[in-house]
Amino acid sequence: MFEFISGPLVWIAFAGLFGGLAYRLVTMAALARRERVVYPTLSARYGARSLLHWLIPFGGRKTRLHPFYTLVSYAFHVCLLLTPLFVTGHVLLFEQSWGFGWWTLPDAVGDWMTLVVIVSCLFFALRRLLRAEVRNVTYLSDFLLVGAVLVPFATGFIAHHQWLPYEPILIIHGLSGVLALLLIPWTRLVHLLWFAFTRAFMGSEFGAVRHARDW
Repeated sequence: MFEFISGPLVWIAFAGLFGGLAYRLVTMAALARRERVVYPTLSARYGARSLLHWLIPFGGRKTRLHPFYTLVSYAFHVCLLLTPLFVTGHVLLFEQSWGFGWWTLPDAVGDWMTLVVIVSCLFFALRRLLRAEVRNVTYLSDFLLVGAVLVPFATGFIAHHQWLPYEPILIIHGLSGVLALLLIPWTRLVHLLWFAFTRAFMGSEFGAVRHARDW
């Protein structure tokens, strides 16, 4: 079972991920063209300026107003993106399949980065329950998405330390990871693709049209 999950099913998941992202990108580009506003407004200068300021921690005024949330959010996204790419187990699986690998994180660092993702997911879920302004725009799907991100990291951590029966946990880890990849293009997780484009458009509108800053 695990051989199928870590082999063909993983590549099906990546095909679904990149195929879905490509489809969303093409359809959104077509929609933007029909609107006749987006492309004339876009400015490389102001778009890049806005993106740079929002990528830098505390570069935007909103991030400075909520310093704790900003720290958690930045740490979460960095660990979410880097840990699966550089954790030893994943790199070894890739090397076994393709014959080459790359630099890996020390196990202790990978553990801490995994814990950052797990604790951040719990923080985001509690925040949606406790903060009225967030709870009012929260749906069941938001908690399910938090779970979809949390489970692969939690099961990977448990499997690495072999705290529970290894093979069942490893199977859950693989299946939940595949599910998370497949969900990205069709849920709010797609903001990993849209972030740069929405930031560039807003920066262009504020800079080139309103002659103001958006951070």
